[in-house]
Amino acid sequence: MTAVLGGCGVTGGSGDVTLRLVAADYGDSAANSSQKYWDKLAKEYESKHSGVKVDVTVYSWNDVDRKVKEMVDAGKAPDMAQIGAYADYAAKDELYTADDLLSISTQADFASQLATAGQVKGVQYGMPFAASTRLLFYNKTLFKDAGLTPPKTWKQLAADAEALKARGVKYPYALPLGPEEAQAETMQWMLSGGGGYTDTVGSYGIDSAQNVATFDWLKDDLVGKGLTGPVAPGDLDRAAAFSAFAKGEVGMLNGHPSLMKIAAKKGVKFGMVPMPGSGGRTSTSMGVADWMMAFKKNGHAQQVGDFLDFVYDEKNVLAFSREYDLLPVTNSASEAMSSDERDAALKPFLDELPMSELYPVGKTSWAAVSAAVKKRIGQAVRPNASPAATLSQLQATASTADSAD
Repeated sequence: MTAVLGGCGVTGGSGDVTLRLVAADYGDSAANSSQKYWDKLAKEYESKHSGVKVDVTVYSWNDVDRKVKEMVDAGKAPDMAQIGAYADYAAKDELYTADDLLSISTQADFASQLATAGQVKGVQYGMPFAASTRLLFYNKTLFKDAGLTPPKTWKQLAADAEALKARGVKYPYALPLGPEEAQAETMQWMLSGGGGYTDTVGSYGIDSAQNVATFDWLKDDLVGKGLTGPVAPGDLDRAAAFSAFAKGEVGMLNGHPSLMKIAAKKGVKFGMVPMPGSGGRTSTSMGVADWMMAFKKNGHAQQVGDFLDFVYDEKNVLAFSREYDLLPVTNSASEAMSSDERDAALKPFLDELPMSELYPVGKTSWAAVSAAVKKRIGQAVRPNASPAATLSQLQATASTADSAD
């Protein structure tokens, strides 16, 4: 009954309540650590709510998911966690639902596909906190020197890569299928070929005919023709690819908003276009979201809900998104950003968000599947490899993990 009563505002009783939030750090230095953002937000909230304290601990992305798991396993769950995945905790009935916590207006303001991605079996547990989409970045200087225009199809992408290779460009197209973030590059290519990790009913379809055709093309028409650079795709991590782009060594690669800052800092002139598809520009882009969740353990549903309504206020969502070059997760903040000149650089990414597809994060099996993709997908494009065999192995792993949910 406690959780139900909590949603009705009974839990907490009289006296002071301290809410504990564990959050991820989106900053790249002490100067813009997320700790500063949260401390300022907490102070502002506390000034208007005398009975509530908000204690925020920020960890790096390398540590935050593990830290929260350790707290939960030790019976010391925080009230809230802003991390990368929620489904495991939802499956164990450890989380409040969004309905338990948020006002109707806050819930209605979430971008619809992000709210849907936060659901397990039709019930929302994960509240989107930050979002991003991917675009094809290209080096304008290299393209101009070679007389090229940005590609709209795979065929054009391969032709552009051939021309860049002929001019001595180190990575005509950088294909990072190394273990750091291979699941993202994989999904972007799957979508551009009309496939994806899951089918129309939400079952894994990793070895679908569309996905096999996509990886056959990558293996034969890009990797096999020496258009992806000196490092084997399975050994190339995203960070290394981004770094090479910032050095002017990459003609094209998939990137998210943070690459703009990295490239601009090094003086690289770049353009951004939607990902080319097998027969034209891709209609579905890849989206990524990070999640806010609230644990039932401490029973502070009323106070947590009130604080989260404040967190998702338009001005706070905008402030966070602008600080870290991320996309807002609410419709009101998205509309404000779309029409504000200072956010012009993020607009191409924002335009992709309504058509984006996210990882199947509502499946508790996704963590295991993602790990398997990171480990094995690079093998699919090796010389003499069989993309169909690699994708079939990954599908078997996914099916096993899914049936264990």
